[in-house]
Amino acid sequence: MDDNRTRLGLVGLGLIGTALARRLIAAGFSVAGYDIAAEARARLSGIGGTPVDTIADIARVCPRVLIAVFNTEQVESVIEGPDGLMAIPAGERVIRQVINFSTCDPGRMVALAGRCEARGLSFLETPLSGASDQVARGEAVCLIGGSEAVLKESLDVVTAVASKHYFMGAVGNGGKAKLATNLILGLNRAALAEGLVYAERLGLPLDAFFDEVRNSAAYSAVMDVKGPKMVAREFRAQGKIVQSAKDFGLILKTAQEAGQRLPFAALYAEMMAGCIAAGEGEWDNAAIIESIRRQGSAG
Repeated sequence: MDDNRTRLGLVGLGLIGTALARRLIAAGFSVAGYDIAAEARARLSGIGGTPVDTIADIARVCPRVLIAVFNTEQVESVIEGPDGLMAIPAGERVIRQVINFSTCDPGRMVALAGRCEARGLSFLETPLSGASDQVARGEAVCLIGGSEAVLKESLDVVTAVASKHYFMGAVGNGGKAKLATNLILGLNRAALAEGLVYAERLGLPLDAFFDEVRNSAAYSAVMDVKGPKMVAREFRAQGKIVQSAKDFGLILKTAQEAGQRLPFAALYAEMMAGCIAAGEGEWDNAAIIESIRRQGSAG
């Protein structure tokens, strides 16, 4: 593989960004990474990547740049902001492709992709389904929106970071698929949390009950990832409450635009807002069980 193919930029070195970097470095890619947090840049250096001081540094040396930031506004800023990828003169830019792993507003990604393409920059939507530890192990699923030609150019990156990938069609569809997936996933977390608290209040031994339900017809994969954290009340973040709350805000917004009521999603969003108000926003999203534990009897 030539140097241009192995040289990647990465903007955003949080939980998902660092997990992506680990996968890519292990696969033989050279990763130059930027994050506003100095400790995140230092962490990248510790796993074999090259931290840089500005986003412009990445645009000058990396033909392909991956984005793994928090929200839509940050993705737009990374590309179009005053210190973004497109801020430096065209003659100094090496970048030709953006691969966006962030979960964003689908409509705004369609518009952003159009603006990128007008300036000679191809854009691929690649949100991941999976917590950061699953991404680091290569167990995540990638949901892709964009042109098949651009996907073909990026397939080496996609297969390095995800166990499975699904092409959903045009830009926007990757984000829509991620939001619909997260809707189901979040409600599974809430159902598991409510069932565990119910069993606990009935006086059942929680460890034994969890083993039973994990092997019953009620099983879902969320039990493997989040169940032990709920039972142990150990909420070191692999996917934060604030991130899930941001995604559910997008889910409710896009549902309203589509004329769809989502009563369970609205309740789940309210519960997450309660967790954030209680200071639990940076905890793992398994901490939704704490919201349920705080609720008393219905009557």
